[in-house]
Amino acid sequence: MRALWLFPLAVLLLTACEREKREFRPPQMSGETDEEITLSSISAGSSPPTQRTSGKGQEYEDNAYHISQGQKLYHWFNCNGCHANGGGDSGPALMDDRWIYGGSIENIVQTIREGRPNGMPSFRGKIPDDQIWEIAAYVRSMGRYTPKTASPGRRDAMSPGPAEQRRPPAEMHQGGMIPPSAQMPQ
Repeated sequence: MRALWLFPLAVLLLTACEREKREFRPPQMSGETDEEITLSSISAGSSPPTQRTSGKGQEYEDNAYHISQGQKLYHWFNCNGCHANGGGDSGPALMDDRWIYGGSIENIVQTIREGRPNGMPSFRGKIPDDQIWEIAAYVRSMGRYTPKTASPGRRDAMSPGPAEQRRPPAEMHQGGMIPPSAQMPQ
């Protein structure tokens, strides 16, 4: 009898939930965003250099789905072949705060699209624009520049030991004594 009135309540609760809207398959021929970024604060005249961003970077940096997709694409496109797992190898490190061509997501997208001298190839036309933004969002998450709630967790393969769920339970060490300063006065 109780189950009869629980069913409408469960349906009401399920319909009240709001799901995140995701576009699982972006359009294949999506256009590139037009970002105007500068690498220097120097400009002619008294005004600073003009910058124009589309705002797409914030959308990708705050979304856990895009960052996790970027993590997958980072390995699929063999970015780890040069940058390892973010610590750098033949390519520069992506986890530190030293960015040769700027560390904003727009700069990273530009670097992936255009390439850079002495090693970084251009991926324009080889990787869809949305996937470039996802990879850039993941690269930003490696340096902890994205919200912690959106950043992916540590991969078990990078851990020096077995996965955390496969480790034996920790042992409690008995012993020790209460220091005199923590004891109750007599």
